[in-house]
Amino acid sequence: MSDLFDYKKEMSELRFTEIQKKALAEAAASAARTPAKRRRPVFRTALIAAAMAAVLVVGSSAAGILPNPTEVFAPLFGGAVAQTEVIDKIGRPIGASDTDNGITITAEAIMGDQYNAVIVYTLTRDDGERFLPEGKGLDETYLMMGGYGGASWVKGGAHGGSWFVDEDPEDNQIQLVETASSNVAMTKGTANASFEDLQYWNAETEQAELLYPGKWKLRFEVDYEDCSVRLGGGETFSQDGLNFTIDEITLSPIAVRVVYTADSAVVWSDAPSGREAPENAPRRQRYLENIEILLTKTDGTVIDLGGSGGRVSPDYKADVSHCTKGQVFDEIIPLEEMESIRVGGVTYEIPHN
Repeated sequence: MSDLFDYKKEMSELRFTEIQKKALAEAAASAARTPAKRRRPVFRTALIAAAMAAVLVVGSSAAGILPNPTEVFAPLFGGAVAQTEVIDKIGRPIGASDTDNGITITAEAIMGDQYNAVIVYTLTRDDGERFLPEGKGLDETYLMMGGYGGASWVKGGAHGGSWFVDEDPEDNQIQLVETASSNVAMTKGTANASFEDLQYWNAETEQAELLYPGKWKLRFEVDYEDCSVRLGGGETFSQDGLNFTIDEITLSPIAVRVVYTADSAVVWSDAPSGREAPENAPRRQRYLENIEILLTKTDGTVIDLGGSGGRVSPDYKADVSHCTKGQVFDEIIPLEEMESIRVGGVTYEIPHN
């Protein structure tokens, strides 16, 4: 099967909640009324769709002194000593860039595990002038990258998200943070990324307007260390009338991934393009959304990851559904700061060796 066929197959298996679909449909109209957040803005859901919608991209370019991954990631994902030690271990510099119409986009650095990665890009106005419209920050300027393809080097089913960060609204730079997740290993490969026409939402005209026209294409090598731990293998639990078998849990300082099998093949009802049949929502909840994932830290903090994204792939011949759910964390969590993870009522202690 071709990569394109596999990609379309993966896309057909994705399922969205009504809230997610509403956010996707209304993102542009309501963006100007919603303040951006530093790591997880309200409209990250809309950007996730953009990242998933374009997996096949092209590109090239590069240059100069390689950035320090710790300096790139620490302001965004935590700068405590333990967190920077993680970045030093798994972060890799990139330094690939491309310039068009006075704007340079640089892929600064990447970090990840076997199934997840985070890339930080810097967008620079080369004349040194303020990057965002005068008097406005990201809170008032909802940015949109037209033709955004993100970085692609994964051959399996991929999804991800992205959001903008602006530490200093008065300078000539902003950052774009991209996350990517896959059902196949992604620690090595040649990545291509393409960007086109940076736009913003004009609250006065209620329309998207062009901020910086251009086309930017990057190409770089991906090669980083996987420091994740693997748990699970055959444990079972039951809920909502289904029996589940936990196949594998992959946990790293940046992400979690849970793979499990349900003992019944879900049957999705057809619906018009862009809409969901009403009867699919409770089915999706049974197989995906209702599956508990609770991460407990050594300080007693419990992080609820049950709302992680995922996919359900029915196997009608075997009458089972293969399910995957997980997410990239908002911050780096060193493994030694994790005590246990609970999936569907089954608790696993996290090794610290």
